[in-house]
Amino acid sequence: MSKELSKQALAIIKKMQQNELTESVIYAKIAKFAKGDHNKETLNRLSAEEAAHYEIWKSYTGIEMKPQKLKAFKYAFMARVLGFTFAVKLMEKGERNAQGKYELLAQEVEASVHIREQEEEHEQALLGMLDEERLHYVGSMVLGLNDALVELAGSLAGFSFALQNTRLIALSGLIVGISATFSMASSEFLSAKSEGRKDAFKSCAYTGVAYLITVILLILPYLLFSATMYIPALLCMLGIIVAIIAGFTYYTSVANDHKFLPHFLEMFLISLGVAVISFVVGILAKKFLGIDL
Repeated sequence: MSKELSKQALAIIKKMQQNELTESVIYAKIAKFAKGDHNKETLNRLSAEEAAHYEIWKSYTGIEMKPQKLKAFKYAFMARVLGFTFAVKLMEKGERNAQGKYELLAQEVEASVHIREQEEEHEQALLGMLDEERLHYVGSMVLGLNDALVELAGSLAGFSFALQNTRLIALSGLIVGISATFSMASSEFLSAKSEGRKDAFKSCAYTGVAYLITVILLILPYLLFSATMYIPALLCMLGIIVAIIAGFTYYTSVANDHKFLPHFLEMFLISLGVAVISFVVGILAKKFLGIDL
């Protein structure tokens, strides 16, 4: 170190030193259970580079640090549950947010320029190396999820004013939902088989599971509220729709580098539009057919 660092620069270096060490540990942890030799090799390389950056920053601070165990556990757990693609790219988003700090350091610490270049290479390496099975079937999951949201949300909205009883609505929704789950899964299987794909069963499984989970979540409010509280159950169901769309859209936007807002608005407006139309149809059907339950 050729000159004494300012307090601001030293504080930034300490924070970066801590982050580099923790992220090195995270990459190493994920590499242990990531599938594919190429994935493991790249993750271990990234871990080694982060450890090297830690040593560079330590030469400026003279402080030996320990990794942040909670952060390391968080991302490792996230990688197991949601996939290492999502977990690693989410962590890399944090690194991109730190680029402004490198600019502040550039005038005082020449090594920061080299480290910044390596950090940018990390992102490019990740984009090229991640090959996770579940991401191959995002299209199948979107098919099951979106179809369930549109079809079942519309059905439940229509049933709400046609039946006006949460138990009857839940029963009707469950029958429609289970039938539609098998219908969608079998259609996806036949479609994949007709295309000569060997992963037809996996594709239909992802579609069916996504559909079934959505069915259960949307019907749940009608089982929790009392028989006459169909309006609160309907509102709660609509809230669940927003949460499902937001959660899934955020996941795919991070894992596949898509913009969040356009995809969220598209799915939300389609689902909401169908629900509103079905809601009106339910009212009209009840009125003109003279059904009073």
